Amino acid sequence: MPRRTLLLTATATSATAAAGCAVPAPRRRGPVADPAPGLAIASTRRAQIMQLLAHPDDDLYFMNPDTRQSLDAGTPLVCVYLTAGEADGVNKIPGAPRPAADRTAYSSSRHQGLRQAYAVLLGLDRFTPWERSVLALHGGHRAEVNVLSDGVRRVELVFLNTAMHTGRGRLGLPSLWRDRRLVLRTVVADNSPLERAGSYTYDGLVDVLVGLLERYRPTLVHTLDPDPDLQFSSESERRRDSEQRGYSDHADHTAAACFSWAALIRWVARATAAGEPVPGFTVSAFRGYYNRHWPKNLPPKVLERKAAHLVPYGGSPDWECGNPAGCGDYNVGGDRPLTNRKGWVRSTHHRYPGPRTAVVSGADGRLTAYGVLGLRAVRWRESAPGSGVWEAPDDLGGGPLAPVLGSAVTADGRHLLFGLRFAALGGHGSDNEREIVVLEQRSPGGPFRAWEGLGNPAAGSDHGRRIGIPVAVTAPNGRVHLFVRNAEKGVSTRIRQAGNGSWGAWRDLGGGEVQDGLSAAVDTAGCVHVYAAGHHSVHHWTQDAPDTDVTARTQLTEAPVPAHAPAAVPAPDGSMDLYYRAAAAAALTTLTSGNTPAPRFEGYGPVAAAATPRGPALLGRTAEGTLRLRTAGTTAVRSQGPVALDGAALHLGADGAPAVVGFGPDAAPWIWRPGTAT
Repeated sequence: MPRRTLLLTATATSATAAAGCAVPAPRRRGPVADPAPGLAIASTRRAQIMQLLAHPDDDLYFMNPDTRQSLDAGTPLVCVYLTAGEADGVNKIPGAPRPAADRTAYSSSRHQGLRQAYAVLLGLDRFTPWERSVLALHGGHRAEVNVLSDGVRRVELVFLNTAMHTGRGRLGLPSLWRDRRLVLRTVVADNSPLERAGSYTYDGLVDVLVGLLERYRPTLVHTLDPDPDLQFSSESERRRDSEQRGYSDHADHTAAACFSWAALIRWVARATAAGEPVPGFTVSAFRGYYNRHWPKNLPPKVLERKAAHLVPYGGSPDWECGNPAGCGDYNVGGDRPLTNRKGWVRSTHHRYPGPRTAVVSGADGRLTAYGVLGLRAVRWRESAPGSGVWEAPDDLGGGPLAPVLGSAVTADGRHLLFGLRFAALGGHGSDNEREIVVLEQRSPGGPFRAWEGLGNPAAGSDHGRRIGIPVAVTAPNGRVHLFVRNAEKGVSTRIRQAGNGSWGAWRDLGGGEVQDGLSAAVDTAGCVHVYAAGHHSVHHWTQDAPDTDVTARTQLTEAPVPAHAPAAVPAPDGSMDLYYRAAAAAALTTLTSGNTPAPRFEGYGPVAAAATPRGPALLGRTAEGTLRLRTAGTTAVRSQGPVALDGAALHLGADGAPAVVGFGPDAAPWIWRPGTAT
């Protein structure tokens, strides 16, 4: 299918919402903001997390430790499980004979395992009783709801219980996503307060999810990966790993994520069409079985705590939990998450990695931050230099966008924003496309032009869905280099010329397979460098001279295997210094021209770095998940304020002082300027 450019207007959005489609129909002119910018944005400080999941345990395997950190801070959580998780109905006890299949009992056992796991996550006894009831949903649908509170902390589990896809000809969410004619039955788990099964159509499920979004009004939504990597495995390996043919994830995960994003898009479309403010929420999407194929990124201390929360979920047949159907998912109990060769628990990968805010300093010293709220680009300005207080956000449109923006500043000071846009996400056989879009200021400090589509480096829509977050950098010669990870897991680029601002064609840079989360920087000679984390080494692309093409270079095979893309900082001698955490390691790896020893900076997750006159400033997470900033041998830990979501941004002001900008679970941005070491 050829790539398309889209024009999205408020009228098209309203018509689409009424017709039940996920996004407006495509047209042949270039895209503009969706709908026009300048809409009001709902503001709230009441944090609420909603997790949209395929199976019981998806959250424990793929979203922790993020979920745990927000729960520990007192953020209420509601988890919506789209399938019953009944699989083949066999709740296998290790070392015991294979029991008879019983799908409704197995579903009930997994629900009990979730109650046990979340009770422990709240710091309660695993057998703490839950309040269980039936919730009336949109369109006459019904769901079981389990509620457990501990003071201000609260967890709700919502079970929609559609039939689970097993890959053996049994229809499930993937079929419902593809086929507009399908009616998918639900499963009534043993001992559920529900008395009868129901059924869902495509639109019925999307509308139920929209209704839940409207009911709970989450400020942070966790989803699975709507566009998993291409993965070509042998048929036996694919079946053993429970992956769908051609892609690195379970088919239910992908369908659940697509339904989730379709519901988010429809929620925003309905609200704006009705004249309501844009819902103020952020999104984090998490990779699933992708974890099996890449170096593990959680160090021992973080992994141990994550895996421990699967123990009460797995349960044991010897437990007296009060559920006759079973006391957990025995396939997962004990140390099996750690001994399982698939290793899913050993990583937590965000589908859209990178800084959630693009931060620039104004001439008056105030910060301006750009981010994504309600699937749309938004701008915040600091009220006064150094105040740490944001003015009301300005809506810039452009949606529906992935949650991380790329950015650059032209040689004359104009801001450029780059987004990964869900150009189409309709389900039931309609288009499913992604594109890279750009928003450009007309003049420094002035208004913005209309959104412009930059297309996609892939030739077809299916491959185009696999692209990553745009990363951009401005070279001293005025050219803006844009990079994205492509469907083949390599890197593609487009270049904006300095003179007339025209864009060249997409070009594949070659090289090996890498993870998303690219790092781009310019050295003191004016050459552009790109770094990424591969299967076995750091991958590097650069120029021979400032006006030449960026090309692939020798991989850094002598360095430790990276868990994430390294942060790159130009060194005075013209080389680049790199900082990253090696696979499954807490310590910092430093690759510098002077071979200086790595500073003590333990933790987990990506590291951000910036050059200062006194040495590099480093930003990362501690093992407990709090942010730590290191400058010139002094370390500060952010111990106050809301939990920091993934992708906090490190920015150096004109005076060289560091500022950290990020989002909390309440979807509000914050500024952290450490004054003294703590």
